[in-house]
Amino acid sequence: MEIYVVRAGDTIYSIAEKYGVSYRRLIFDNGISNPLSLVEGQALLILKPKTVYTVQQGDTLYSIALKFNTDTLQLRRNNPYITPEYYLSAGENLVIEYKNNITRPVRLSGFTYPYINKRLLEQVLPYITYLIIFGYGFTENGEIITVNDEDVIISALENRTAVLLSLSLIDITGEFASAKLTPLLTDISFQNKVIDGMLAEIRRKGAQGMDIDMEYIPAELKEGFTAFVRNAAERLHAEGYILNIDLAPKISADQKGLLYEAHDYAALGEASDLLFLMTYEWGYAFGAPMAIAPLPNVKRVLEYAMTEIPSEKLYLGMANYAYDWTLPQLEGVTRAETIGSLTAVQRAARYNSVIKFDEKSQSPYVEYTDDSGREHIIWFEDVRSFKGKYDLINESGIAGAGWWNFMRPFPQGYLLMNDMFAIEKVL
Repeated sequence: MEIYVVRAGDTIYSIAEKYGVSYRRLIFDNGISNPLSLVEGQALLILKPKTVYTVQQGDTLYSIALKFNTDTLQLRRNNPYITPEYYLSAGENLVIEYKNNITRPVRLSGFTYPYINKRLLEQVLPYITYLIIFGYGFTENGEIITVNDEDVIISALENRTAVLLSLSLIDITGEFASAKLTPLLTDISFQNKVIDGMLAEIRRKGAQGMDIDMEYIPAELKEGFTAFVRNAAERLHAEGYILNIDLAPKISADQKGLLYEAHDYAALGEASDLLFLMTYEWGYAFGAPMAIAPLPNVKRVLEYAMTEIPSEKLYLGMANYAYDWTLPQLEGVTRAETIGSLTAVQRAARYNSVIKFDEKSQSPYVEYTDDSGREHIIWFEDVRSFKGKYDLINESGIAGAGWWNFMRPFPQGYLLMNDMFAIEKVL
Protein backbone atom coordinates (compact mmCIF):
# COMPACT_ATOMS: atom_id res chain seq x y z
CA MET A 1 0.00 0.00 0.00
CA GLU A 2 1.13 3.51 -0.78
CA ILE A 3 -0.43 6.93 -0.55
CA TYR A 4 0.17 9.18 -3.52
CA VAL A 5 -0.53 12.92 -3.53
CA VAL A 6 -1.61 14.19 -6.94
CA ARG A 7 0.66 16.72 -8.63
CA ALA A 8 -0.11 19.19 -11.39
CA GLY A 9 -0.20 17.37 -14.74
CA ASP A 10 -0.96 13.92 -13.28
CA THR A 11 -3.67 11.78 -14.83
CA ILE A 12 -5.32 8.66 -13.49
CA TYR A 13 -3.62 6.74 -16.30
CA SER A 14 -0.13 8.07 -15.60
CA ILE A 15 -0.48 7.26 -11.90
CA ALA A 16 -1.76 3.75 -12.65
CA GLU A 17 1.17 3.18 -15.02
CA LYS A 18 3.66 4.54 -12.48
CA TYR A 19 2.55 1.97 -9.88
CA GLY A 20 1.62 -0.86 -12.23
CA VAL A 21 -1.99 -1.06 -11.05
CA SER A 22 -5.40 -1.01 -12.72
CA TYR A 23 -6.67 2.49 -13.41
CA ARG A 24 -10.22 1.18 -12.97
CA ARG A 25 -9.41 0.05 -9.44
CA LEU A 26 -7.71 3.37 -8.72
CA ILE A 27 -10.94 5.10 -9.69
CA PHE A 28 -13.12 2.77 -7.62
CA ASP A 29 -10.87 2.54 -4.56
CA ASN A 30 -10.66 6.31 -4.26
CA GLY A 31 -14.27 7.12 -5.07
CA ILE A 32 -13.31 9.26 -8.06
CA SER A 33 -16.42 10.52 -9.84
CA ASN A 34 -14.60 12.18 -12.76
CA PRO A 35 -11.25 10.57 -13.65
CA LEU A 36 -10.45 13.51 -15.91
CA SER A 37 -10.59 15.99 -13.03
CA LEU A 38 -7.97 14.93 -10.51
CA VAL A 39 -7.19 17.67 -7.98
CA GLU A 40 -3.69 18.83 -7.15
CA GLY A 41 -3.06 17.79 -3.53
CA GLN A 42 -5.63 14.97 -3.63
CA ALA A 43 -4.45 11.86 -1.74
CA LEU A 44 -4.90 8.51 -3.48
CA LEU A 45 -4.72 5.05 -1.95
CA ILE A 46 -2.61 2.72 -4.08
CA LEU A 47 -3.23 -0.98 -3.38
CA LYS A 48 -0.82 -3.45 -4.95
CA PRO A 49 -2.11 -6.96 -5.69
CA LYS A 50 0.04 -9.93 -4.74
CA THR A 51 -2.15 -12.72 -6.10
CA VAL A 52 -4.64 -12.17 -8.94
CA TYR A 53 -6.95 -14.86 -10.31
CA THR A 54 -8.59 -14.84 -13.74
CA VAL A 55 -12.16 -16.08 -13.44
CA GLN A 56 -12.94 -19.25 -15.45
CA GLN A 57 -16.26 -20.35 -16.87
CA GLY A 58 -18.35 -21.90 -14.10
CA ASP A 59 -16.45 -20.28 -11.23
CA THR A 60 -18.34 -18.92 -8.26
CA LEU A 61 -17.10 -16.72 -5.46
CA TYR A 62 -17.42 -19.71 -3.13
CA SER A 63 -15.42 -22.06 -5.40
CA ILE A 64 -12.67 -19.46 -5.80
CA ALA A 65 -12.53 -18.96 -2.02
CA LEU A 66 -12.11 -22.73 -1.56
CA LYS A 67 -9.37 -22.83 -4.21
CA PHE A 68 -7.30 -20.22 -2.33
CA ASN A 69 -8.16 -21.26 1.25
CA THR A 70 -9.95 -18.01 2.04
CA ASP A 71 -13.61 -17.02 2.43
CA THR A 72 -16.09 -15.10 0.33
CA LEU A 73 -16.17 -12.12 2.69
CA GLN A 74 -12.41 -11.62 2.32
CA LEU A 75 -12.74 -11.87 -1.45
CA ARG A 76 -15.40 -9.16 -1.30
CA ARG A 77 -13.16 -7.01 0.92
CA ASN A 78 -10.39 -7.30 -1.65
CA ASN A 79 -12.82 -6.66 -4.54
CA PRO A 80 -15.42 -4.32 -3.02
CA TYR A 81 -17.39 -3.78 -6.23
CA ILE A 82 -18.67 -7.34 -5.73
CA THR A 83 -22.08 -7.30 -4.05
CA PRO A 84 -24.54 -10.19 -3.66
CA GLU A 85 -26.20 -9.16 -6.95
CA TYR A 86 -22.89 -9.16 -8.86
CA TYR A 87 -22.26 -11.88 -11.44
CA LEU A 88 -18.71 -13.05 -12.10
CA SER A 89 -17.65 -13.06 -15.74
CA ALA A 90 -15.13 -15.38 -17.29
CA GLY A 91 -11.93 -13.48 -17.98
CA GLU A 92 -12.24 -10.87 -15.24
CA ASN A 93 -9.48 -10.57 -12.67
CA LEU A 94 -10.04 -10.88 -8.91
CA VAL A 95 -7.55 -9.81 -6.27
CA ILE A 96 -7.00 -12.77 -3.96
CA GLU A 97 -4.34 -11.12 -1.82
CA TYR A 98 -2.60 -7.75 -1.63
CA LYS A 99 1.04 -6.93 -0.94
CA ASN A 100 0.12 -5.70 2.51
CA ASN A 101 1.51 -5.73 6.00
CA ILE A 102 -1.29 -7.01 8.21
CA THR A 103 -0.36 -6.09 11.79
CA ARG A 104 -3.09 -7.63 13.95
CA PRO A 105 -6.84 -8.36 14.15
CA VAL A 106 -9.18 -5.43 14.77
CA ARG A 107 -12.92 -4.84 14.73
CA LEU A 108 -14.93 -2.13 13.02
CA SER A 109 -18.10 -0.67 14.48
CA GLY A 110 -20.17 2.23 13.27
CA PHE A 111 -23.54 3.83 12.76
CA THR A 112 -26.10 3.82 10.02
CA TYR A 113 -29.61 5.12 9.54
CA PRO A 114 -32.20 2.62 8.24
CA TYR A 115 -32.47 4.45 4.91
CA ILE A 116 -28.84 3.87 3.87
CA ASN A 117 -28.36 3.25 0.15
CA LYS A 118 -28.64 -0.51 -0.37
CA ARG A 119 -25.66 -0.80 -2.72
CA LEU A 120 -23.44 1.21 -0.38
CA LEU A 121 -24.55 -0.96 2.55
CA GLU A 122 -23.70 -4.16 0.68
CA GLN A 123 -20.23 -2.82 -0.15
CA VAL A 124 -19.33 -1.89 3.43
CA LEU A 125 -20.90 -4.77 5.36
CA PRO A 126 -18.03 -7.24 4.73
CA TYR A 127 -15.75 -4.89 6.72
CA ILE A 128 -18.13 -4.19 9.62
CA THR A 129 -18.09 -6.14 12.86
CA TYR A 130 -20.85 -4.23 14.69
CA LEU A 131 -23.47 -2.20 12.82
CA ILE A 132 -25.24 0.29 15.09
CA ILE A 133 -28.67 1.34 13.78
CA PHE A 134 -29.84 4.85 14.68
CA GLY A 135 -32.22 5.81 16.08
CA TYR A 136 -34.59 4.32 18.55
CA GLY A 137 -36.23 6.62 21.05
CA PHE A 138 -39.02 6.56 23.60
CA THR A 139 -42.17 8.55 24.29
CA GLU A 140 -43.13 10.44 27.45
CA ASN A 141 -44.91 7.24 28.49
CA GLY A 142 -41.84 5.04 28.02
CA GLU A 143 -43.03 3.40 24.81
CA ILE A 144 -40.28 2.63 22.30
CA ILE A 145 -40.13 4.67 19.10
CA THR A 146 -38.98 2.09 16.59
CA VAL A 147 -37.61 2.32 13.06
CA ASN A 148 -38.10 0.37 9.85
CA ASP A 149 -34.74 -1.39 9.78
CA GLU A 150 -35.65 -5.00 9.06
CA ASP A 151 -34.03 -5.04 5.60
CA VAL A 152 -30.80 -3.54 6.96
CA ILE A 153 -30.68 -6.15 9.71
CA ILE A 154 -31.25 -9.01 7.27
CA SER A 155 -28.40 -7.78 5.06
CA ALA A 156 -26.12 -7.33 8.07
CA LEU A 157 -26.71 -10.82 9.40
CA GLU A 158 -26.17 -12.31 5.92
CA ASN A 159 -22.72 -10.67 6.03
CA ARG A 160 -21.97 -11.95 9.55
CA THR A 161 -22.25 -8.43 10.92
CA ALA A 162 -23.63 -8.10 14.45
CA VAL A 163 -26.41 -5.53 14.91
CA LEU A 164 -26.88 -3.15 17.82
CA LEU A 165 -30.00 -0.99 18.16
CA SER A 166 -29.19 2.56 19.27
CA LEU A 167 -31.30 4.18 21.99
CA SER A 168 -31.21 7.97 22.26
CA LEU A 169 -33.48 10.85 23.31
CA ILE A 170 -34.94 11.15 19.82
CA ASP A 171 -38.70 11.74 19.59
CA ILE A 172 -41.29 10.86 16.94
CA THR A 173 -40.39 13.98 14.93
CA GLY A 174 -36.73 12.98 14.77
CA GLU A 175 -35.64 15.73 17.16
CA PHE A 176 -33.84 15.27 20.48
CA ALA A 177 -36.11 15.76 23.49
CA SER A 178 -33.83 16.31 26.48
CA ALA A 179 -36.81 16.64 28.87
CA LYS A 180 -37.21 12.86 28.74
CA LEU A 181 -33.77 12.36 30.25
CA THR A 182 -34.81 13.06 33.85
CA PRO A 183 -37.55 10.40 34.14
CA LEU A 184 -35.30 7.87 32.40
CA LEU A 185 -32.51 8.39 34.91
CA THR A 186 -34.53 8.95 38.09
CA ASP A 187 -37.66 6.78 37.80
CA ILE A 188 -36.71 3.09 37.93
CA SER A 189 -40.17 1.92 36.77
CA PHE A 190 -40.02 4.21 33.76
CA GLN A 191 -36.44 3.14 33.09
CA ASN A 192 -37.30 -0.55 33.21
CA LYS A 193 -40.21 0.01 30.84
CA VAL A 194 -37.83 1.55 28.31
CA ILE A 195 -35.31 -1.29 28.73
CA ASP A 196 -38.14 -3.85 28.43
CA GLY A 197 -39.19 -2.23 25.17
CA MET A 198 -35.66 -2.28 23.75
CA LEU A 199 -35.18 -5.92 24.73
CA ALA A 200 -38.42 -6.79 22.96
CA GLU A 201 -37.19 -5.06 19.80
CA ILE A 202 -33.81 -6.82 20.00
CA ARG A 203 -35.48 -10.21 20.34
CA ARG A 204 -38.03 -9.54 17.61
CA LYS A 205 -35.49 -8.32 15.08
CA GLY A 206 -32.71 -10.79 15.84
CA ALA A 207 -30.20 -8.14 16.89
CA GLN A 208 -27.20 -8.83 19.13
CA GLY A 209 -27.50 -5.96 21.56
CA MET A 210 -28.01 -2.28 22.24
CA ASP A 211 -26.19 1.03 21.98
CA ILE A 212 -26.83 3.95 24.35
CA ASP A 213 -26.23 7.38 22.84
CA MET A 214 -26.91 9.93 25.58
CA GLU A 215 -25.15 13.30 25.34
CA TYR A 216 -25.34 16.65 27.14
CA ILE A 217 -26.38 15.12 30.45
CA PRO A 218 -26.40 17.59 33.40
CA ALA A 219 -23.76 16.87 36.06
CA GLU A 220 -26.41 16.26 38.72
CA LEU A 221 -27.65 13.24 36.70
CA LYS A 222 -24.20 11.62 36.47
CA GLU A 223 -24.92 8.90 39.04
CA GLY A 224 -28.35 8.31 37.53
CA PHE A 225 -26.83 7.80 34.09
CA THR A 226 -24.24 5.36 35.42
CA ALA A 227 -26.95 3.43 37.27
CA PHE A 228 -29.06 3.31 34.10
CA VAL A 229 -26.15 1.88 32.11
CA ARG A 230 -25.49 -0.73 34.78
CA ASN A 231 -29.16 -1.70 34.82
CA ALA A 232 -29.30 -1.97 31.03
CA ALA A 233 -26.07 -3.99 30.96
CA GLU A 234 -27.34 -6.47 33.57
CA ARG A 235 -30.64 -6.94 31.74
CA LEU A 236 -28.91 -7.40 28.38
CA HIS A 237 -26.23 -9.73 29.68
CA ALA A 238 -28.86 -11.93 31.33
CA GLU A 239 -30.19 -12.71 27.86
CA GLY A 240 -26.82 -13.00 26.14
CA TYR A 241 -26.82 -9.55 24.51
CA ILE A 242 -24.12 -6.87 24.53
CA LEU A 243 -24.05 -3.15 25.30
CA ASN A 244 -22.17 -0.34 23.57
CA ILE A 245 -21.83 3.15 25.08
CA ASP A 246 -20.91 6.31 23.15
CA LEU A 247 -18.50 8.49 25.11
CA ALA A 248 -17.82 12.22 24.90
CA PRO A 249 -14.13 12.93 24.12
CA LYS A 250 -12.70 13.60 27.59
CA ILE A 251 -9.07 14.15 28.53
CA SER A 252 -9.48 14.00 32.33
CA ALA A 253 -11.90 12.61 34.89
CA ASP A 254 -12.89 16.04 36.21
CA GLN A 255 -13.25 17.78 32.83
CA LYS A 256 -15.88 20.50 33.03
CA GLY A 257 -18.69 21.08 30.55
CA LEU A 258 -22.17 19.75 29.85
CA LEU A 259 -20.87 17.31 27.26
CA TYR A 260 -18.36 15.68 29.62
CA GLU A 261 -19.29 15.69 33.29
CA ALA A 262 -21.85 12.87 33.36
CA HIS A 263 -19.67 10.45 31.40
CA ASP A 264 -17.74 8.51 34.06
CA TYR A 265 -15.26 6.61 31.91
CA ALA A 266 -14.24 4.12 34.59
CA ALA A 267 -17.77 3.22 35.72
CA LEU A 268 -19.21 3.07 32.21
CA GLY A 269 -16.21 1.06 31.03
CA GLU A 270 -16.76 -1.48 33.78
CA ALA A 271 -20.45 -1.94 32.97
CA SER A 272 -20.31 -1.98 29.16
CA ASP A 273 -18.91 -4.40 26.59
CA LEU A 274 -17.91 -1.85 23.93
CA LEU A 275 -17.18 1.87 24.22
CA PHE A 276 -17.22 4.19 21.23
CA LEU A 277 -15.01 7.28 21.71
CA MET A 278 -16.60 10.20 19.85
CA THR A 279 -13.22 11.62 18.84
CA TYR A 280 -14.46 14.24 16.40
CA GLU A 281 -16.36 17.56 16.28
CA TRP A 282 -13.51 19.85 17.32
CA GLY A 283 -14.43 21.61 14.12
CA TYR A 284 -18.24 21.72 14.24
CA ALA A 285 -21.06 23.21 12.19
CA PHE A 286 -21.63 26.34 14.31
CA GLY A 287 -17.99 26.82 15.32
CA ALA A 288 -14.89 28.36 13.84
CA PRO A 289 -13.49 26.50 10.81
CA MET A 290 -10.90 23.93 11.86
CA ALA A 291 -10.09 20.26 11.51
CA ILE A 292 -12.95 18.01 12.61
CA ALA A 293 -10.71 15.40 14.21
CA PRO A 294 -7.18 16.80 14.75
CA LEU A 295 -4.80 13.91 15.43
CA PRO A 296 -3.16 15.43 18.57
CA ASN A 297 -6.61 15.96 20.14
CA VAL A 298 -7.72 12.45 19.25
CA LYS A 299 -4.53 11.04 20.74
CA ARG A 300 -5.04 12.88 24.07
CA VAL A 301 -8.55 11.47 24.42
CA LEU A 302 -7.37 7.95 23.66
CA GLU A 303 -4.48 8.19 26.11
CA TYR A 304 -6.83 9.26 28.89
CA ALA A 305 -9.45 6.64 28.01
CA MET A 306 -6.87 3.87 28.28
CA THR A 307 -6.17 4.85 31.89
CA GLU A 308 -9.82 4.22 32.79
CA ILE A 309 -11.12 1.56 30.38
CA PRO A 310 -9.69 -1.80 29.28
CA SER A 311 -8.16 -1.37 25.82
CA GLU A 312 -10.00 -4.40 24.44
CA LYS A 313 -13.31 -2.53 24.89
CA LEU A 314 -12.32 0.72 23.15
CA TYR A 315 -13.22 1.86 19.65
CA LEU A 316 -11.71 5.04 18.23
CA GLY A 317 -14.32 7.25 16.58
CA MET A 318 -13.73 8.22 12.94
CA ALA A 319 -15.47 11.16 11.23
CA ASN A 320 -16.84 10.09 7.85
CA TYR A 321 -18.03 13.59 6.93
CA ALA A 322 -16.81 17.11 6.18
CA TYR A 323 -17.87 20.70 6.87
CA ASP A 324 -18.01 23.46 4.27
CA TRP A 325 -17.92 26.87 5.98
CA THR A 326 -18.99 30.00 4.10
CA LEU A 327 -16.76 32.86 5.23
CA PRO A 328 -16.87 34.86 7.34
CA GLN A 329 -18.21 32.29 9.80
CA LEU A 330 -20.18 33.81 12.68
CA GLU A 331 -19.74 31.42 15.61
CA GLY A 332 -23.04 30.22 16.99
CA VAL A 333 -24.99 32.00 14.24
CA THR A 334 -24.10 30.72 10.78
CA ARG A 335 -23.89 27.01 10.16
CA ALA A 336 -21.45 25.05 8.00
CA GLU A 337 -22.85 22.66 5.41
CA THR A 338 -22.31 18.98 6.21
CA ILE A 339 -21.02 17.06 3.21
CA GLY A 340 -18.98 13.94 2.48
CA SER A 341 -15.23 13.84 2.03
CA LEU A 342 -15.66 12.76 -1.59
CA THR A 343 -17.87 15.80 -2.15
CA ALA A 344 -15.10 17.99 -0.72
CA VAL A 345 -12.74 16.74 -3.43
CA GLN A 346 -15.40 17.24 -6.08
CA ARG A 347 -15.86 20.87 -5.03
CA ALA A 348 -12.13 21.42 -5.16
CA ALA A 349 -12.20 20.13 -8.74
CA ARG A 350 -15.22 22.23 -9.68
CA TYR A 351 -13.64 25.46 -8.45
CA ASN A 352 -10.12 24.61 -9.66
CA SER A 353 -8.68 24.68 -6.12
CA VAL A 354 -5.69 22.93 -4.60
CA ILE A 355 -6.12 20.58 -1.65
CA LYS A 356 -3.77 21.39 1.21
CA PHE A 357 -2.73 19.28 4.19
CA ASP A 358 -2.27 20.70 7.67
CA GLU A 359 0.66 18.88 9.28
CA LYS A 360 -0.25 19.80 12.84
CA SER A 361 -3.80 18.42 12.76
CA GLN A 362 -2.95 15.81 10.08
CA SER A 363 -6.06 16.86 8.19
CA PRO A 364 -6.77 18.04 4.62
CA TYR A 365 -8.61 21.23 3.72
CA VAL A 366 -9.51 23.22 0.64
CA GLU A 367 -10.30 26.89 0.10
CA TYR A 368 -12.41 28.08 -2.82
CA THR A 369 -14.58 30.92 -4.12
CA ASP A 370 -18.08 29.94 -5.23
CA ASP A 371 -20.03 31.20 -8.24
CA SER A 372 -21.45 34.07 -6.16
CA GLY A 373 -18.01 35.28 -5.12
CA ARG A 374 -18.26 33.96 -1.54
CA GLU A 375 -15.16 32.49 0.11
CA HIS A 376 -15.33 28.96 1.53
CA ILE A 377 -13.14 26.56 3.46
CA ILE A 378 -13.76 22.82 3.78
CA TRP A 379 -12.09 20.63 6.38
CA PHE A 380 -12.49 16.95 5.62
CA GLU A 381 -10.90 13.51 5.99
CA ASP A 382 -8.83 11.54 3.51
CA VAL A 383 -6.64 8.44 3.43
CA ARG A 384 -3.79 10.35 5.13
CA SER A 385 -5.86 11.50 8.09
CA PHE A 386 -7.44 8.07 8.48
CA LYS A 387 -4.04 6.38 8.39
CA GLY A 388 -2.87 8.57 11.28
CA LYS A 389 -5.79 7.37 13.36
CA TYR A 390 -5.41 3.73 12.28
CA ASP A 391 -1.77 3.97 13.34
CA LEU A 392 -2.99 5.08 16.79
CA ILE A 393 -5.28 2.05 16.92
CA ASN A 394 -2.39 -0.22 16.00
CA GLU A 395 0.07 1.30 18.47
CA SER A 396 -2.38 1.41 21.38
CA GLY A 397 -3.73 -2.12 20.99
CA ILE A 398 -7.38 -1.07 21.35
CA ALA A 399 -10.19 -3.13 19.85
CA GLY A 400 -10.67 -1.11 16.68
CA ALA A 401 -12.37 1.80 14.96
CA GLY A 402 -15.89 3.19 15.07
CA TRP A 403 -17.33 5.25 12.22
CA TRP A 404 -19.83 8.08 12.39
CA ASN A 405 -21.18 7.03 10.04
CA PHE A 406 -21.50 4.68 7.05
CA MET A 407 -24.09 6.79 5.22
CA ARG A 408 -21.60 8.50 2.89
CA PRO A 409 -19.27 6.57 0.57
CA PHE A 410 -15.60 6.65 1.57
CA PRO A 411 -13.90 3.56 0.15
CA GLN A 412 -10.40 4.74 1.11
CA GLY A 413 -11.32 4.36 4.76
CA TYR A 414 -12.39 0.72 4.77
CA LEU A 415 -9.92 -0.40 2.09
CA LEU A 416 -7.05 1.07 4.11
CA MET A 417 -8.28 -0.79 7.20
CA ASN A 418 -8.42 -4.01 5.17
CA ASP A 419 -4.83 -3.42 4.08
CA MET A 420 -3.48 -2.70 7.57
CA PHE A 421 -5.46 -5.15 9.71
CA ALA A 422 -7.25 -8.48 9.74
CA ILE A 423 -10.89 -7.45 10.21
CA GLU A 424 -12.69 -9.72 12.67
CA LYS A 425 -16.28 -10.89 12.61
CA VAL A 426 -18.05 -12.08 15.77
CA LEU A 427 -20.88 -14.00 14.07
